[in-house]
This record gives sequence, C-alpha cells and structure tokens, in this order.
Amino acid sequence: MDAFRKSANKLREQVVKQQHAVLKQFSGHGSGNDVIIDEAELQRHQQLEKLYISTRTAKHFQREVVRGVEGLVSTGSKQSEVANKLADECKKYGTEGPGVGGALSTASLQYGTAKIQMEKERDTMQRVLTTQVAEPLKAMVMGAPLEDARQLTQRYDRLRQEAEAQASEVNKRRTREAGGVDNVVKLQAAEQKMGELSSAMAVLGKEAASAMTAVEIQQQRLTLQRMIALVHAEQAYHQRVAEILDQLQDQLVSQLQKSEANVPSSGAAAGDMFIAQNEDANLGSDSAKPKRNQASNYFLAEVTHPFEAESHGELSLAVGDFVVVRQVAPSGWSEGECKGQAGWFPSSYVEARQRMPGTKVAEAVTGM
Repeated sequence: MDAFRKSANKLREQVVKQQHAVLKQFSGHGSGNDVIIDEAELQRHQQLEKLYISTRTAKHFQREVVRGVEGLVSTGSKQSEVANKLADECKKYGTEGPGVGGALSTASLQYGTAKIQMEKERDTMQRVLTTQVAEPLKAMVMGAPLEDARQLTQRYDRLRQEAEAQASEVNKRRTREAGGVDNVVKLQAAEQKMGELSSAMAVLGKEAASAMTAVEIQQQRLTLQRMIALVHAEQAYHQRVAEILDQLQDQLVSQLQKSEANVPSSGAAAGDMFIAQNEDANLGSDSAKPKRNQASNYFLAEVTHPFEAESHGELSLAVGDFVVVRQVAPSGWSEGECKGQAGWFPSSYVEARQRMPGTKVAEAVTGM
C-alpha cells in the first residue's frame, strides 16, 4: 500500500512538472475555449487576418474596375454608333447635297470626315481598355494563386481552432487534482496531440502567410499597372481628338472666311452667270431662255427646293414660290426678293423661268 502511494505521489509530481511546461507553451486569453497558442502564433494569426482582408478588398476593387471599364466600352460603342450616323449624314450632304462645292457642303464634308477619325480613335481606346485593363484584372480575380492562398489560410484557421480546442482539453485535465493514472495517461496523450497540432499549425501558418503576402504584392502591383494603362489610353485618345478638332476648327473658319469674302457687289454680272447655268439645264433652246427686265438686269426664278433661313440676311423659300433674283454669287448663293422679304439663299434651290403667271410675279414682288 505504501509503495502504491509513493508511486502515485511520484506520478503526481511528474504531472505538475508537465503542467508547468504546458503553461510555458500555452497561455489562455479571454474566456471559454478562446485559447491563443503562443505569442508567435498569435502574431501569425493577426498577420493572416490582415492579409485576408487586404486581398479580399483588393479583389472586390478589381471587380469594380472591370465593371466600370466594361461599362465605358459599352456606352462608348453606343455613342460611336450615333456619331458615325451623324458623320455619314454630313458627308452625304457634302457630296450629294444641292450646294456641292459651297461653303456649307464643304464644311459638312470636313466635319463628317473628322468625326469618323475621332470615332476610330475612340475604338482604339476601347480596345486598349479591354485588352490591357479589364482582361488582366479579370484573370487575376479568377486566378488560381489567390484561391490557393485563401484555401491555405482557411486550412490554417481550421487547424488553429482544433489546436485551441486541444489546448483547452489539456488545461482542463491539468487542473484536475485527482483522477489517478487514467487522468495522467489521458493528459499525456492530449499533450502529445497538442504538440503535433502546434507543429503542423506553425508550418501551415508560415506557408499560408507566404502565399497571401505574394498575392497581396501581386494584386497591388498589377492593379496599379492597369490603372496607369487606363490613364495612358484615355490621355492618348483625348490628345488625338483635340488635334483633330483643332484642325477641323481651322478648316471651318477658313470656309467661313472664304464665304464672306465672296459676297457679290454687282447684280448684272451675277445675273448673267445664273442665266448661263440655267441655259445648260434648258438644253440651250432659244425659246427656253429666261427673259429679264432690260432696265434692271433682274430675273424671275421658281423655287424647286425648300430653304429655311438660319441666320440674319438669309431668305426662307418654299417650293413653288417665285423669286426676283437680283444677285448671284460665285460661292453658290443668290440674293433676291420673295413675298416682300429680301435675303440670300442657295442658287441651286431655284430655276429661272421664261413664263409664269402674272399673279406669281406680283406675289414675288409685293407678297400680296
């Protein structure tokens, strides 16, 4: 009996020593099963938490950038469709309109051509945004390195939870004053398992931290590079469009200056030019040649295309109206009077007439 007691006391002393060793390796914080293994693992756990939050936030930001870029490309494609239609209409008027060669038709053609060039620049920018910004970011969001690193972190968290539960079991058995040999054996087994978990957790924690750190660095670097590419693409687009607009402005101003410089001062010579143009259309017949008032060198013409005055000094015309033409300019514009109103209108919108109703003549002059 005494021998048994001595053996039990000796075993109890060994247990106390083992408990002290466990206390050095494991320390409890908080309450319940919330047990932090040691200081090194606590720092590792905090590091992984920060890395997990950082990479998750960067991943969400990359997704938003991709969505934004894809939205810009989609909206830009719709704008290009409208702009190209406008350019086609301008070019059509400049090449097929009644005033071909005039200031407005030339300016319209120049604008349409420039607009098409600008839309080509937009298309180039959109291709760059897709291939150099959206696609690389999307590939990283869906890439294996990030998922692998996150899985390692999740495995580490599960192992850490298991280690915390095992540490709690060790502490529980350590604090028991009685329990005999059975408790000692179970305590030793728990301590052995705790050691294995602690060792595995340390290795996995380092591996997870290394993988997450590499992903974080790659995320930050790649995202910044793609944002720089985004800025460069937009900058190149706007610079090129500005150059096209500057050139177009010079062309349109030049057309305006030429048009203003060609305002006629002599009605007789201009009238002769108009008559010559209409003689070709009337097959050169003597009977078809329009007769003019010999005293004034004016002649009468019928409106064949409607014209809406857009600025001061222009004369609105309706199809079927008769105009007293007083001047015809080389620029393709004529000056005359219709329904008591005087102003300028495109020469090609009217045709000289030999015969016309007397009421129309009176209407053209008096507007009655």
